[in-house]
Amino acid sequence: MEPIFKPGLDFARQMDANDPLVAFRKEFVITDPDLIYLDGNSLGRMPVSTIARMETALREEWGNGVVRSWSTNWWEAPARIGEQIAKIIGAAPGQVMVGDSTSTNLFKLSQAALALQAGRKKIITDEMNFPTDLYILQGVVRLMGNQHNIQVLPSHDGVVADTQAILDAIDEDTALLYFSTPTFKSGFLYDVDTITRRAHEKGALVLWDVSHGVGAVALEFDRWQVDFGVGCTYKYLNGGPGSPAFLYVRRELQDKAVSPMQGWWGHQVPFAFDLDFIPAAGIQHFMAGCPAILSLLAVEPSLDIILRSGIIPIRQKSIQLTSYTIYLFDEILESLGFTLGSPRDAKQRGSHVSIRHPLGYQVNRALIEEMKVIPDFREPDNIRLGVPPLYTSFEDIWTGVQRIKEVIEKGRHLKYPAERLAVT
Repeated sequence: MEPIFKPGLDFARQMDANDPLVAFRKEFVITDPDLIYLDGNSLGRMPVSTIARMETALREEWGNGVVRSWSTNWWEAPARIGEQIAKIIGAAPGQVMVGDSTSTNLFKLSQAALALQAGRKKIITDEMNFPTDLYILQGVVRLMGNQHNIQVLPSHDGVVADTQAILDAIDEDTALLYFSTPTFKSGFLYDVDTITRRAHEKGALVLWDVSHGVGAVALEFDRWQVDFGVGCTYKYLNGGPGSPAFLYVRRELQDKAVSPMQGWWGHQVPFAFDLDFIPAAGIQHFMAGCPAILSLLAVEPSLDIILRSGIIPIRQKSIQLTSYTIYLFDEILESLGFTLGSPRDAKQRGSHVSIRHPLGYQVNRALIEEMKVIPDFREPDNIRLGVPPLYTSFEDIWTGVQRIKEVIEKGRHLKYPAERLAVT
């Protein structure tokens, strides 16, 4: 049942007073309490404990331990941190590794999946998928001799997908389904369980990109029998800018699927330095080259916070925060020319709310440069309001909406050109 909200700042503060996760806000670096940070979908805030972790990594492990730290802490980091992420995505041990970028992991897993599906030619995705995922897929198809056809399903409104249309598209020629959940613009959550089950009934495999939800929504990879999965760590996992991504391979597929990138980190005996590649057992062989250790270690502190707080309480607060955002949208923003760009049904919504405006880019610029509100913008007219549950308060949402209202009512956005900056 959707929460019941009331107008006014006092109500927002009462919600914060009753928030069981309120204490976790203090575990993140917030240098300006007047800044309303709603950009968690592109870069999460830094945990306070990350500073100490990085000082230890620099001073003690690199500075004092030098190369010895590979044996004491670094070599096992991709698997060790992968096991922490596995707990967050509902996966048993031995199925998650951390390293490389999301794009690199998508390349490895999509080609490995297609290689398992000899004779099948169809790949199903949709137009709400993250563009990089489509670029990678197009490149894989080309590298595999243009033998596959990519079917990009439409969305009637760009907000929700037609689940039945996805199910109907799956047939005996389908090799792979390839979706992002939540979607990066609207935050739409797919019915992963139903889609994956139908895919398996038809002999197809599935690859899910959970970059825009991991750490804020409840995922159950093992229960859903997901085949392959990827996700980044710099959004709701708060690993820092450009922090490494993770990949998931279902245990039953690990010794069947073959990574197209055969690097020494995926070798059975890396330090034997054999001239021929012998894949390591299990998911280890999906590693390629040496991971970026400092960035990798920076992911750990936030994972500790998430596991202590619990993904179910995090998801419950996420639903409350996004529902409250939509309540304020209905009460305040809709009459000012905004339209809602996210699902109203909380079961279909991740942890961000998109609001749309014909001059959305200019509104976004005004919020950032004049109003101390940092959302982000996605073409053509989406202002994304990310609400990471561990450090976003109800008062943040209330204040942010009031400042959006002021931008429109005072025309602050009208002075900004429509030309885009390099980063939006």
